Amino acid sequence: MGIIGYIVSLLIVGLLVGGLGRLIVPGPNPIGIGRTLGIGLIGAFVGGLIGGLLGIGIFAIVLEVGISAGLVYAVGVRSRRLASGSR
Repeated sequence: MGIIGYIVSLLIVGLLVGGLGRLIVPGPNPIGIGRTLGIGLIGAFVGGLIGGLLGIGIFAIVLEVGISAGLVYAVGVRSRRLASGSR
């Protein structure tokens, strides 16, 4: 596929994974769609690298969604704390 194809596929999967990660996290989420998609890209990249190293193939998508959901949750909690003024 080549490196360009791999990067394009990571971008597409990252956008989808970001949306899935946001859906998994319960409750209202104060972060915007742009940050959610960015987190999805990071989750897809990290999950893809770890999945590639472990050799789990297509099942890496589960890892990518899990990492993205964790990041969405962490950023959402941080955003809520900043918005409420507490630390």
